[in-house]
Amino acid sequence: MSAADLDIVGLALWMVAFLLSTTCHEAGHALAGLWGGDTTAYRAGQVTLNPWPHIRREPFGMVVVPLVSFALQGFMIGWASAPYDPRWAERHPRRAGLMAAAGPAANLALLLLAIVAIRLIVAAGFGVPPEMASLEALVAIPSADPLMSALARFLSILAMLNGLLLFFNLIPVPPLDGAAIVEGLLGGAPARAMQLFRSLPMAGLLGIIIAWQLFDFLAPWIFGGILAAVYPGVGYS
Repeated sequence: MSAADLDIVGLALWMVAFLLSTTCHEAGHALAGLWGGDTTAYRAGQVTLNPWPHIRREPFGMVVVPLVSFALQGFMIGWASAPYDPRWAERHPRRAGLMAAAGPAANLALLLLAIVAIRLIVAAGFGVPPEMASLEALVAIPSADPLMSALARFLSILAMLNGLLLFFNLIPVPPLDGAAIVEGLLGGAPARAMQLFRSLPMAGLLGIIIAWQLFDFLAPWIFGGILAAVYPGVGYS
């Protein structure tokens, strides 16, 4: 992508949405860990909605990879992380499971807030035909109002990004949150199966490969679900 082709507004909107979403996700983990008795992330300064402590911990995943993915594909992917004490997690598996669930819960909250805001814009008469909706255009405000047009685009990005982050992180394979949720909250045979998976060589890499394969299948359903929430009764498949 040349400098002339670079979508500066899109880059800014995606970066703000990405930083907001990942920061809330990791702050959710950190706060739940603190409430559960693990002060590791709190002492690292991550019980905060300020993105800087999270960027400082994962600059490659929160800045470099998102920028490269936007330049190559027009959307952002990346990662962040919050530290925790594994000995605490072993002693308190249920609390560790709740800590793991807090990150996706933050993405769910952002998704719902974005959908409510988009529904208000739709009610104001700025909806788009559902068959023309896209990752960045669940609603469309005429470009004659650039500020509101950018807001509509941002809300679309925020909704889709958090929907994707929510369901991707809930896939129950290490190193994703879904695996820790299964281990901490379900216990029994599911937890033992997850622990056996973790013992495999290169379990983390294997888990990411499996998750990406599943995500290719899930992504259209996630998009369709969000679209149906914005335009109830329309139907999408």
